[in-house]
Amino acid sequence: MEALILFSTCPTDVATEIGRKLVQAKLAACVNIIPAIQSIYRWQDAVEEAKESLLMIKTSQACYPALEAEIQNLHPYETPEIIVLPIAEGSKAYMQWLLSSCIA
Repeated sequence: MEALILFSTCPTDVATEIGRKLVQAKLAACVNIIPAIQSIYRWQDAVEEAKESLLMIKTSQACYPALEAEIQNLHPYETPEIIVLPIAEGSKAYMQWLLSSCIA
């Protein structure tokens, strides 16, 4: 089973709620919240700026489809950022914990 890290930005006022729900549902082993980022992006043909939080979500490949669906459900944005990268290496104990903490 492959371990993944997923990045998603969101409004700061919902970051903790989203993170807690993902961990409680066992879709994520851990969610780190970086509380203060400034995002500059193009949306509907205009350059926008927003103060957001960044969620760093650790999960498994098996949990990813349900995790993506839950983020879409919980997230207030029409098109939430969902970027996934494989975790190439990690300590054996941490990787075992991560993978055993996520249940598809």
